[in-house]
Amino acid sequence: MARHRGRELALQVLFEYDLAASDPRQLTQRATQGESAEDQAFVERLVLGVLAGRAAIDRQIEDVAVEWKVGRMPTIDRNILRLAVFELTGDSGVPIAVIIAEALELADSYSSGDEAKRFINGVLGNMAKKLRPEGDLDRSQPAP
Repeated sequence: MARHRGRELALQVLFEYDLAASDPRQLTQRATQGESAEDQAFVERLVLGVLAGRAAIDRQIEDVAVEWKVGRMPTIDRNILRLAVFELTGDSGVPIAVIIAEALELADSYSSGDEAKRFINGVLGNMAKKLRPEGDLDRSQPAP
């Protein structure tokens, strides 16, 4: 399974959890049935990581999403943001551009139009500047 598909499955689990508050491990097992153990572990790491840090992630989102409370955002959009913020904060090995591109691709598939994509892009762009002001460490920095 490609990492994009793993993020897509994690988003589906987070969406369902947000609506029904079922056991996240059971939701993840059902969503990843038939996938390899490595892929199941990737999805579970994303889901459980987002849920474990959800309160802090939501505060970070609200800090940059001016005049928006996470609870008022469409369910799919807030979970796309949560997933991306988790990756921005928890796995610096994934380039910022990849995290934002993945979030926008998920928004393109699941959100309600271009306005949602622009909102997600804006929030994540501001979040990336705040969380990783140095940018991606593996990218060459311009000379002073």
